[in-house]
Amino acid sequence: MKNMKKIIALSALVVVLGAVGIAYAADNKTPADITAALTGKSITDVNTERAAGKTYGTIAKEADKLDEFKAQMLEQRKAVLDQRVKDGQITQQQADESYNNIKNNQATCDGTGNGQGAGSGRGQGMGRGAGNANGSCNGTGSGMGYNQ
Repeated sequence: MKNMKKIIALSALVVVLGAVGIAYAADNKTPADITAALTGKSITDVNTERAAGKTYGTIAKEADKLDEFKAQMLEQRKAVLDQRVKDGQITQQQADESYNNIKNNQATCDGTGNGQGAGSGRGQGMGRGAGNANGSCNGTGSGMGYNQ
């Protein structure tokens, strides 16, 4: 009977942890996800256009969705920065500085990847990481860069 209770408790824990992981992953959207959702295109179509040389910002701009794209990218990057602070990877001051750099760089972005500005920060894994990026905004601002 004790073993059965342990198995049930362990199973419940696995389900809860799995749900938390899925919820976190569901909130973590890539630029391709955001572009596809805004333009009504499939992720495959967006990635095909990206592979042909268009930036995500250009794709969004062509659909008259650049402002929405920039806003959602800023929101996504803020969530990533907040999580990195929570995980102890960066300080709140570093997060605020990166966020302000991204926000300021978006002001000059026209979606073509030719924006002005620089950003800084640290990050690793999953194609996300910032590191002294400058000059290329891809419609979203530089500094906290998804590999675009």
